[in-house]
Amino acid sequence: MDINERYTPTTTHAVWGAGEPHLLVSRDDEHTVHRIDVDLVRIGSGTDAELHLDDIDPVHATIMHDDRDEYVLTLHGKGEMSAQSDVAATHGGERTETLRTGARFTAGPWTFVFVRDEYADHGRPFGGRQGGEYSDQAPQPPRPDYSGDASAASAQSDSSADT
Repeated sequence: MDINERYTPTTTHAVWGAGEPHLLVSRDDEHTVHRIDVDLVRIGSGTDAELHLDDIDPVHATIMHDDRDEYVLTLHGKGEMSAQSDVAATHGGERTETLRTGARFTAGPWTFVFVRDEYADHGRPFGGRQGGEYSDQAPQPPRPDYSGDASAASAQSDSSADT
């Protein structure tokens, strides 16, 4: 029996928002976890920030859950980013990057590490692997159309804000 007859490749195309996306937040001896459960997370010292931290700009960074089921960081204040920038075609901006598990960024004295369970992180092997590692591996099926899930999540977020 051929291996292709016995093995069906899996995919990282999980349901919308899956994988318990969160930030590991640290400063000196302070450590916390911030779960990302809304479509827009403002990080800053402002009173309306979803992740309120001292000693940074009122809105120092934002993380947007986009219609591709990706989490996109925009750094508004000073800081460093280590994520791979692959959002130029869809988001633009030199201080904007798609977050993948392990992506690190800073804001003032704070350090952040993005984490999302591997099965839901669209980064690797999204679209199949190219060269080097199992280069003959069949590509994954196309990414699902998350637009209905994104619209539903936005509507639910809007209705909960009204109550």
